[in-house]
Amino acid sequence: MAAKKFSLTGVVLSVICVVLTIEAAAPAAAMGNVQFFWWGLLIITFLIPYGLVVAELGTTYDSEGGLYDWVRTALGDTWAARCAWCYWVNFPLWMASLACIFPGIIGLIVGMPVPLPLALAIELAFVWIVTLLSCSPLSEAEWILNGGAIVKVAISLVVGGLGIWFVWTHGFANDMAPATFLPDLTDRMSLTRLSVILFNFMGFEVVATFAGSMKRPARDIPRAIVAGGLAVAAIYLLCGVGIGAAVPRHRLSMDSGIMDAVGAILGPGHPVAVAVGAAFLLTLFANMAGWSFGVNSVACRAAGHGNMPRAFAVRSRRTGMPNGSALLNGSVASAVLLLQIPLGPGSRAFWALFSANIVFLLLSYIPMFPAFWRLRRHDARLRVFRVPGGDRLLMAILAVPAAEIVLSVIATTVPLGSAPGELAKVPVLVGVAALLVIGEAVRIASKHGRSVDHPGIARRPRAEG
Repeated sequence: MAAKKFSLTGVVLSVICVVLTIEAAAPAAAMGNVQFFWWGLLIITFLIPYGLVVAELGTTYDSEGGLYDWVRTALGDTWAARCAWCYWVNFPLWMASLACIFPGIIGLIVGMPVPLPLALAIELAFVWIVTLLSCSPLSEAEWILNGGAIVKVAISLVVGGLGIWFVWTHGFANDMAPATFLPDLTDRMSLTRLSVILFNFMGFEVVATFAGSMKRPARDIPRAIVAGGLAVAAIYLLCGVGIGAAVPRHRLSMDSGIMDAVGAILGPGHPVAVAVGAAFLLTLFANMAGWSFGVNSVACRAAGHGNMPRAFAVRSRRTGMPNGSALLNGSVASAVLLLQIPLGPGSRAFWALFSANIVFLLLSYIPMFPAFWRLRRHDARLRVFRVPGGDRLLMAILAVPAAEIVLSVIATTVPLGSAPGELAKVPVLVGVAALLVIGEAVRIASKHGRSVDHPGIARRPRAEG
């Protein structure tokens, strides 16, 4: 276990680094002005309840397994294994999708497209640098989290400030009629992108896995979640203003929206645009490194209980880090990236991978809400922080975010019509279904050799047959 070194400031910066996903701001901005309606609604109905739940669980159950441990304690091994699988699958897919961004941003910076062989080399380098960073002890990598948070905030301030300046001098690049701020529930693509906004709020539970590296986790976790959550929400809104003000909606790229906004205001070759592009690439390293610590801890913990393959449980003898999970992440992400060779660079790899990774991350959170309810009702241990309210309010706090996740998963994966945009979901749906089936097979195979099946709190253990 690493020495406890994180101060409250360090924990807040870790929240910002992990939760604030700059690369997802562009897909949200592609919704148009209605993004601000959904940002506001989901801050109230999802971000705040989710943050409160994580604050209570993270301060009550001090363990490196985070989300996985909460689900296992409450609901047992079966649901914990499913949660761990979805949580892990998300990460190498996400890392591969971010790797796909790298060559495009570099091409914008240098002013020429990057050929596929060189692009693949750059993408694989990104994956394995992140993998090596994730093998370092968390206490030694605090500078990555702190630096990543500071750079992300700086980028958002630049983009938001430039957007405000652009509006002051040139007016808005998009229609700002009041009706454009209200949702059109018949716009299925807009509903699909709601999952991106939910995705932008995920990650508080990763910080809970850092408890062993904090000075005062019981005090600092809830404070950091509140302060970091408010900062993240404000930064997302500011970034959305900057992108939406300067870039016409139809010209917005899903993977280079930040660069599009700065380039539209100052010109593509402007030194500030180049600096923002370079800083943006640095944040991708920090974001993946921050998430890797939490994901690897969950996968390693699950493997130790027989809920994931044993290879995930391999730790470094020198540092104690879960290097088995880290190396598997790098290998899977590399294999996914190499699929571009037979598919070709025009296969929309970024959006397909990004959609799949969002779905699996969202799926991993669904069991957390019933797990919280069961733990609150059946586990009487002292809670340093408690979500306020009686049973009825608590049920609403748990039910609304869970329902939003389910609806977002359906909107992202299930074709809701015959339009080309809807039919484009079919590959994502097939891929998600296949990986869920593989996950069930992995779960069943992993539990062989386990003598007792933990059924969850308030139930009796069952002997494995």
